Amino acid sequence: MRCPYCKEDDDRVVNSRPSGDGTYVKRRRECSGCGRRYTTYERIEESVLRVVKKDGTREDFSLCKLLEGLNKACYKRPIPAERLTQLAESIERELHREYEGEVPSRRIGELAMARLRELDQVAYIRFASVYREFKDVRDFVEEADTVLRSASQEPDPADA
Repeated sequence: MRCPYCKEDDDRVVNSRPSGDGTYVKRRRECSGCGRRYTTYERIEESVLRVVKKDGTREDFSLCKLLEGLNKACYKRPIPAERLTQLAESIERELHREYEGEVPSRRIGELAMARLRELDQVAYIRFASVYREFKDVRDFVEEADTVLRSASQEPDPADA
């Protein structure tokens, strides 16, 4: 590992600990050249997923692109950024479990909508409006009605 400060290729690991979910290892390193410390993250290299888009084109799966879409849906909603990162990472893990090589973009959208529906109804409808390409306000109203009906059928936690 090269030091990000002096570019020396000689360091030692000072501290090492796994993440809470076990998907990566965080390591504190100390450069033997300049003595400065820095952090690295080590994770298993999984096979690259290729996304098959609606028009048949293919591109590499991008966690950043998924996170960007989730962030847009959750704009000005009371949802911590860390929670959205966890959500995106859980979608990525599920895709790796379900697919090897190629994944339809439709599946990514379905997983994102399912998780957003549980997390925040407004964010869910925002995401659905783009993903399902709502044509007019009636599409919004129909989706909102669906969400409201399912919410009214769920037991109220205050009643428990």
